[in-house]
Amino acid sequence: MTSIAVRGTTLHYDDSGSPAGLPVMLIHGHPFNRTLWDPQVEALVAAGHRVITPDLRGYGDSGVDAGPVHLEHFADDLVGLLDHLDIERAVVGGVSMGGQIAMEMQRRHARRVHALVLSDTSAPAETDEGKVFRNRLADRLLAEGMDGYADEVIDKMLAAYNVTAMPDVAARVLRMMRATDPRGAAAALRGRAERPDYRDTLAAVQSPVLIVVGADDAYTPVADAEVIHGLVPHAILTVVEGAGHLPGAEQPGLFNAALLDFLTTQVVTRT
Repeated sequence: MTSIAVRGTTLHYDDSGSPAGLPVMLIHGHPFNRTLWDPQVEALVAAGHRVITPDLRGYGDSGVDAGPVHLEHFADDLVGLLDHLDIERAVVGGVSMGGQIAMEMQRRHARRVHALVLSDTSAPAETDEGKVFRNRLADRLLAEGMDGYADEVIDKMLAAYNVTAMPDVAARVLRMMRATDPRGAAAALRGRAERPDYRDTLAAVQSPVLIVVGADDAYTPVADAEVIHGLVPHAILTVVEGAGHLPGAEQPGLFNAALLDFLTTQVVTRT
């Protein structure tokens, strides 16, 4: 693990694999940290790629802001990390909030994005009801901490049947959620409530795009992924059976196969 000072905070990150490999930046969602991507890091490094997995500000080992932290702040942080690593362009992927941050990087810093990987995410701006929900949840996390919230949402983060069928995966996901600083989680929730609509951004994307979604995702269902696919008709859509909101954790073999095939057939051939 390495850290840098960027834009008033400290970001911790892992830079794995050969420096000569295709750079792939993977962005975790809320309320997780960079270790969410461990199964993908192992597979990508074995295939010769370079993988950068940051802890977003407010999450994992990175510095915490009182908030709100908007998606553009996360995106600018990650571009600062690419600058630090002398990486001009990278494949940028993310899950859930991380996918929205990837879209924000495309919106603000398109020349830095070689390809997009969007897992279990959605493109429209937040609804009025969603804004109220996220701000109330932020208040709750600050008042109560993460434990009760983690217990309540584990059967939505994972497909409900996987909570019992995959106890080790469920335990790992719960540990990440419980370890998150409530201040960081609340800051991100308040900023995410104000996110822009990414549909026009996606409709203009010319670079390769992979869309992945768990077949039983309760938060961003297959229909949301199909909306993105409709906006980016050249994109590849992969539905991962036996998974919910975190297919990279629930079905890493299937997720990794889709990701590696995308990198090999759609991205490396264009470098």
